[in-house]
Amino acid sequence: MAKYKFILSGGGTGGHIYPAIAIANELQFRFPDAEILFVGAKDKMEMQKVPQAGYKIKGLWIAGLQRKLTLQNVVFPFKLIDSLWKSRKIIKQFNPNVVIGTGGFASGPLLQMANMLNIPTVIQEQNSFPGITNKLLGKKANKICVAYENLDRFFSKEKMILTGNPVRLDLIDIGSKREEAIKYLNLNTDKKTLLVLGGSLGARRVNQLIEKEFENIVFQNVQIIWQCGKLYFEEYKKYNSNNVQVLAFIDRMDLVYTAADIVISRAGASSVSELCIVGKPVIFIPSPNVAEDHQTKNAKSIVDKNGAIMIKESELETKFSLVFEDLLKDQEKQNQLRKNIKRLALPNATKQIVDEIVKLIQHQSQ
Repeated sequence: MAKYKFILSGGGTGGHIYPAIAIANELQFRFPDAEILFVGAKDKMEMQKVPQAGYKIKGLWIAGLQRKLTLQNVVFPFKLIDSLWKSRKIIKQFNPNVVIGTGGFASGPLLQMANMLNIPTVIQEQNSFPGITNKLLGKKANKICVAYENLDRFFSKEKMILTGNPVRLDLIDIGSKREEAIKYLNLNTDKKTLLVLGGSLGARRVNQLIEKEFENIVFQNVQIIWQCGKLYFEEYKKYNSNNVQVLAFIDRMDLVYTAADIVISRAGASSVSELCIVGKPVIFIPSPNVAEDHQTKNAKSIVDKNGAIMIKESELETKFSLVFEDLLKDQEKQNQLRKNIKRLALPNATKQIVDEIVKLIQHQSQ
């Protein structure tokens, strides 16, 4: 059997990186002698996280367009041309069977060049509302694996497959890890545990909210695991105490999810997918500072099916403490949210996406 080669690109945030790594792991499992290469954006977190997962990565000189006129926007055309040229060189040298993009700056030029060189491409669209890059790349992509229904207004129905978002394998069955989680996190079993997630880089508004509310939260016999993000850790580490654990980044997501009784989270696509699989009562606080307000749309798709609660940033001052207290006291509501969000989980996403990649390879060799 021929030795297969795959290039994956996804980065900028954990939400793009971890799905790409999950797909790479499944490809490696099915084809142990396959060669796998990642392409990311220089200076972004994928340049550390991908080698930590055991894969090679090459960096492109690329960044996104800013919404206002900045020096970055002036140099953007040069970065784009440089990244397209380098992508062409990488593809020509590596000669992949398939190129897979999970979002992030680098996947744009890489998949564009793969399309121009007639290399089969797969897009993994994580959000309920695609960004402009994936809408453009979708026109030439061979397969588009989506996590939400009703995306046929953006992509061709024939190319689209509803798979869900890949999540870390260790999240699929967390029920048996309760004791391990309590011990690892040194938690008090007499208290409820609130998990606060602001995404891999952190979320200023969520951090400000927890800073303002944490005395009130702790007063209600609650302990907090607060992932404030690496950008904000120095500012918030002073709140570490018996009842509050402030973390820049969480390595054992399986254990913090296991321990959590209630979760406060941004509504990035990966976080939403993970929370569906672990089945916890969630209060989503979507970031309003993302393209097409897609986090609000992601959260709404769960809230509309009674699977979570959503509070917009603009409503935090008036709504948060009441909503949180009501949820904390209402065990029936917590159980209902757990059951409803779990129903929306798509736990076989990674396998289904790789099934589609395998079909493409088989079609190539016919």
